[in-house]
Amino acid sequence: MITANRTDIGRVRQENEDSHWVEELQGGIVAAVVADGMGGHLAGEVASKLTVDALSASLGAIAPGMSNEECETILRAAIKSANEIVFDTASRNERYSNMGTTVVVAVIEGERAVIGHVGDSRIYRLDADGLIQLTDDHTLVNELLKSGQITAEEAANHPRRNVIMRAVGTDPEVEADVSIASLSPADLLMLCSDGLTDMVSHEQMLETLQSETLDLDGKADRLIQLALQAGGDDNITVILLQGAASKNREG
Repeated sequence: MITANRTDIGRVRQENEDSHWVEELQGGIVAAVVADGMGGHLAGEVASKLTVDALSASLGAIAPGMSNEECETILRAAIKSANEIVFDTASRNERYSNMGTTVVVAVIEGERAVIGHVGDSRIYRLDADGLIQLTDDHTLVNELLKSGQITAEEAANHPRRNVIMRAVGTDPEVEADVSIASLSPADLLMLCSDGLTDMVSHEQMLETLQSETLDLDGKADRLIQLALQAGGDDNITVILLQGAASKNREG
């Protein structure tokens, strides 16, 4: 599997509160995490880093050949542990009060991806059918949209579109959404913070990821530049993961 990852502070924020990690584990399993922190001065950065560090320490328990259920159980436990660490740290340090973070996780073995998320960072799959969002935003606006109270157009411009309903570390317990996604050898997975998706349209992301003139690193760079050109209102983090079967085609 080939990977590319990029993060940028953006054009507005004073610190980069995003954290990310991607690594090959035992037996060729690849794990990736993106966390987008929130809170007071530096607190978001602390929350996201604690979460990434906790997950990187826990996900090594996933071994080749494990069942879907075993992998899902380990991922849920890993996110639960990260939540406890962030919540405990915030509870014991006044300057970190109410800090939290979103998180998206993908653990890939062959044609299987175990994915988990809390918040509004996202995972997408690019396949023969196009660019598909695999995660469901835990936001107020998405709840209003799903219940039919607002339209997609209203959601895009809603004044409370950044209100998150679930985050790691803000409460003693958190429920993560965990599922299994199937992959073909040529498929591409993208993990990203909302600093990308709030600035770059679905069509622009699709066009960039389908490019035949850019390699994986070039695609990651292009996505960051598109977000910056659109204003760069937030920190921007992107991880791209693609099967080695596509390496020769990309050059």
